[in-house]
Amino acid sequence: MCGTTALLDASLAAAADGKPAFSADPLATWQTDGIVWSLAAANGVVYVGGTFETVRPPGAALGQQQVKRQNFAAFDAVTGKLLPCAPAFTGHNHTVRAMKASPDGRVLYVGGSFSKVGSTRVANAVALDTSDCTLSKTFRPSVSATVRAIETTDKAIYLGGDFGRVGGQSRNRVAALTPKGSVLPFRADVDQPVRALAAALSHGRLFVGGDFEAVNGQGARSLVTLNPTTGKTVLRYPGWFPPLSSVKAIARDNTRFFVGAEGHGPGIFDGRIAGRLTNGTMVWKDTCRGATQALLPYKGLLYSASHAHDCHATPGGFPERGDRQHLLVQSLDTRKILHWFPDTNDGVGEHVGPRALALSKGVLWAGGEFTLVNDAPQQGLTRFGSRDTGAPKVPALSLADTDPGKATLAWRASWDRDDASLTYRIYRDGKLVAQRTKKSTYWDLPRMTHTDSAPAGRHRYEIEVTDGTNTSPKSAALYVTVPAQAAQAAQEPQAAQEPQAAEKRAEGDPR
Repeated sequence: MCGTTALLDASLAAAADGKPAFSADPLATWQTDGIVWSLAAANGVVYVGGTFETVRPPGAALGQQQVKRQNFAAFDAVTGKLLPCAPAFTGHNHTVRAMKASPDGRVLYVGGSFSKVGSTRVANAVALDTSDCTLSKTFRPSVSATVRAIETTDKAIYLGGDFGRVGGQSRNRVAALTPKGSVLPFRADVDQPVRALAAALSHGRLFVGGDFEAVNGQGARSLVTLNPTTGKTVLRYPGWFPPLSSVKAIARDNTRFFVGAEGHGPGIFDGRIAGRLTNGTMVWKDTCRGATQALLPYKGLLYSASHAHDCHATPGGFPERGDRQHLLVQSLDTRKILHWFPDTNDGVGEHVGPRALALSKGVLWAGGEFTLVNDAPQQGLTRFGSRDTGAPKVPALSLADTDPGKATLAWRASWDRDDASLTYRIYRDGKLVAQRTKKSTYWDLPRMTHTDSAPAGRHRYEIEVTDGTNTSPKSAALYVTVPAQAAQAAQEPQAAQEPQAAEKRAEGDPR
């Protein structure tokens, strides 16, 4: 880490942070009655896997308008429409934990803990033809325990999980198969469950993450790079993860890989790390607490699912407040957290919140344990498009002070989930008299004031807030009596006498 400090400082100074590609306002989305563990996208379809028995339309309460879907469902990525592809994944401890489409999108590989798909006997891993949602007749490896991660390439399908045997052969927690389901010679010995996989074949690397302490007889805590053909260790990452910190997510772009961790215990590393594909050196490390579960790099930014609650040491981050932020985006170059704060709650199960992310047709999907999205009921699934539809909340005006000819108004800044700079418009008696622009976040709402020069008398003040696209309703009216200025008050008696004096002069009165 020390060797990368100068490079990081340089990138912080030079790199321009991008703008999030998505609004923080959720699109109408179907819901599940349980937990979504995995999402996958292919050909404009988003596949949803997890532990659930039914799905229901947007806005429907739990138990209402339910449609049977056993641990698996498919949706149109753009419209959100529920599709008829609905094989039932059942059997002992039935759950879908991992999914990944083939590079050409023709096949969807599915893993988890299940013994039947429909009426067909299987063992924890299968493949579906995405054109007609039928079960592959060839890719049906017998996997001895839960599959928790899948990576696909043109030549190999990699599985990771809890298992010790695949296709009748010894394979300790990671295995490689042909797209037709034959076990490949690839072999690695991992001592604890594998939870994340990512291949970078042009660099000769298969990234493997999980709960482990040793791989191929050598110490390798939570992350290792293997040769994708043989399974031999290529790189280990000493010092990257403390004890009890597990890798839950791995993603990559063309030059870097990104790792998300979950710490098991107070203060154990929960954040994200970026490294170089070429040599495995660390680019940056953020120390946000809150169990990172999923990562998705897109257009120069890294989207993540977690329940972050202390990011004070990360640029753009927030302090510990006793609450949690479940979705984040940060710069790939600077690690700076950007102003994009859609949120969920912790939800059911292990109370982690979101667990999976997927992108299809410009729509970001998130799945997990949550039952609320942006404080509104929404279970298991949500998604975000590019259109900003949410207006900031309007603040309450109060009177800070009055002086002759002046009224000082005060309010606490509002905030918006996807716009940091907000403009406040102040109206007196229905007329716009001032506007102020200020940055704010949900953890930093500055006090704002405006002193209005107004004629003496009683006035009605209102305020509205705009993010440049959406504008809040006007606030409740604040009535203020502005006192007259001293000079004006002193001149009023003389001014009252002037018409009488003019009248007498017109009549020839010398006075």
